[in-house]
Amino acid sequence: MTQDRTTSPDSAAAAATPWRPSRTVAVVLAGGTGTRLGLGIPKQLLKIAGKPIIEHTLAVFEAAPEIDEIIVLMAAGHVAEAQQIVDKAGFRKVSKVVEGGDTRNATTRIALDAIGEGDVNILFHDAVRPLVSARIVRECVNALWTYSAVDVAIPSADTIIQVDEEECIVDIPVRSTLRRGQTPQAFRSGTIREAYRRAEGDPNFAATDDCGVVLRYLPGTPIKVIDGSDENIKVTHPVDVHLADKLFQLAAAQAPRLSDHRSYTEELAGRTVVIFGGSYGIGHDLAELARGYGAQVFPFSRSSTGTHVERAQDVEAALKTAFEATGRIDYVVVTAGILEKGALAEMDEETMDRVLQVNFVGPVIAARQSLPYLQQTKGQLLLYTSSSYTRGRAQYALYSATKAALVNLTQALADEWAEFGVRVNCVNPERTATPMRTKAFGQEPEHTLLSAEAVARSSLDVLISELTGQVIDVRRAPGEPVVAVPAQSTGGAEDELSSGVDAG
Repeated sequence: MTQDRTTSPDSAAAAATPWRPSRTVAVVLAGGTGTRLGLGIPKQLLKIAGKPIIEHTLAVFEAAPEIDEIIVLMAAGHVAEAQQIVDKAGFRKVSKVVEGGDTRNATTRIALDAIGEGDVNILFHDAVRPLVSARIVRECVNALWTYSAVDVAIPSADTIIQVDEEECIVDIPVRSTLRRGQTPQAFRSGTIREAYRRAEGDPNFAATDDCGVVLRYLPGTPIKVIDGSDENIKVTHPVDVHLADKLFQLAAAQAPRLSDHRSYTEELAGRTVVIFGGSYGIGHDLAELARGYGAQVFPFSRSSTGTHVERAQDVEAALKTAFEATGRIDYVVVTAGILEKGALAEMDEETMDRVLQVNFVGPVIAARQSLPYLQQTKGQLLLYTSSSYTRGRAQYALYSATKAALVNLTQALADEWAEFGVRVNCVNPERTATPMRTKAFGQEPEHTLLSAEAVARSSLDVLISELTGQVIDVRRAPGEPVVAVPAQSTGGAEDELSSGVDAG
């Protein structure tokens, strides 16, 4: 086919007519079948971090202020499942869920028909790239003010070789000029429509992405490349499932913070908060904060109320006390936890059992006992982990293992309890000044530690947020003051990178 050297209509008119799109539409391409993953369902329906992959992807565009509308192109036979996910998640920007085509190019044509006429910004994104960032979406849309076609790519860390039919190297391109393509790919509607119109006349037409169609059929059209990210992976092979799940686990959420006193009071006044481990450190400061905003707070611990979180009867009695006094339980917080340092092979069975019981069995019991109460109020269970959950550390084997278990428990329960409207989250603070920490490690330079009050404040933000299934990092802001904790304070020991949570 002889290629037409005319540039795109948008490019030709750009100098004379400013681009004024009526809206920006994200097209989520979910037509894959999961063949390479060996699944019986489309890979975009596979759950990662407690949610279907496509739900994670749609959530990014739903939250992006630059996106006005979302259209989903779903694999044949699974449109109803995708629609159910959209409805359950409450995605308001999704206007259509329609069946995709047999090929990527056929799916794009269907999407263009679904969008209709008019000047529109269009972003095409793979549904199985759930870790696309808000930054990438924003930069794609912004680039369309200047360019009529935009791609996303990252530099190649590997040397790329070109081989012949005998699998022998014929060329090694200069790596500095090479990029690995990702999505979204963004276009002014006139440009992508014209590229596909011209492609219709080519009997040999085939392309693996939409920028390739513009490059081939609208030569001379600049295609701007913006920086992607290493995390924006495409879930294609079995190993990608594990990588994506781990990336979600490591990508901590940020709790939205209310800025004025009245908002906190409105959110918390009359609410009931139960805190297991509320006598010292974070639990104590959280109790004081919540009480100051009008919440009815019930702190329980071994030292103050004789409550052992690992004993089902103690937890049951504590929850019953709070409920009988107020008629409701809105939030259950479990800050109780202990650390016993030492090599696992040298640890006695009593010590091992105590760590496992308090750090893991206790939160499990609290979760089970809390659910009936939290169902009534559409409340939240809040747990605490440690940075050691990402990688076990010598001398802290059981502690690290239980903290990793709490993250998995959080994600699993958030999924299980979504149908009840109950949220479950996990706070992950950095090194925190608490009585437990001081007893374990002695006095430390104040500027190296996070204050327990700061962790409590962030915990409060998580409680009144709509987050669920998230690990929320809490880090010390530069220059934040820290109050020293007396070395003689009581409490258990803890990891130097743990949350500072306390067994009471």
